[in-house]
Amino acid sequence: MTMPLIAVLNGPNLNMLGLRQPHLYGHATLDDVEQLCADTAARLGLAIDFRQTNGEGELISWVQECRGRAAGLVINPAGYTTTSIGLMDAILSAEIPTIEVHVTNIHRREEFRQHSYISKAAVGVIAGLGVRGYAMALDAMADIVFAAPTGEQT
Repeated sequence: MTMPLIAVLNGPNLNMLGLRQPHLYGHATLDDVEQLCADTAARLGLAIDFRQTNGEGELISWVQECRGRAAGLVINPAGYTTTSIGLMDAILSAEIPTIEVHVTNIHRREEFRQHSYISKAAVGVIAGLGVRGYAMALDAMADIVFAAPTGEQT
């Protein structure tokens, strides 16, 4: 039996985690986040495809690849959260459950960071809980993909 695949996609500047503004984003690196996701996925019986890009077009292409390939998407769109209608449209067209993750609480930050196009396409949003939010998103995604046939979450 193959494990359901969850794409864990990361947008611009997340490759700078651990270096960039540690007072906001903490000291964990993107490699630490990938390991956290791998460990969490293994515990939950999920496979992951973990990626990061600084390019909007590449991120959109990766989301499009999820259609028919992945059971779900966990995405930290970073700076594209507030600007990318194209990314939102790609998520909607992928037609898979999507959970939006942010390391910081975007609602306590500058006003321009408080609007998310991506939230309009997501089943849920986790923000402000640091990198642990990724593990929480995978846990929630496991509930969604392993839900009973009636559609009720377990």
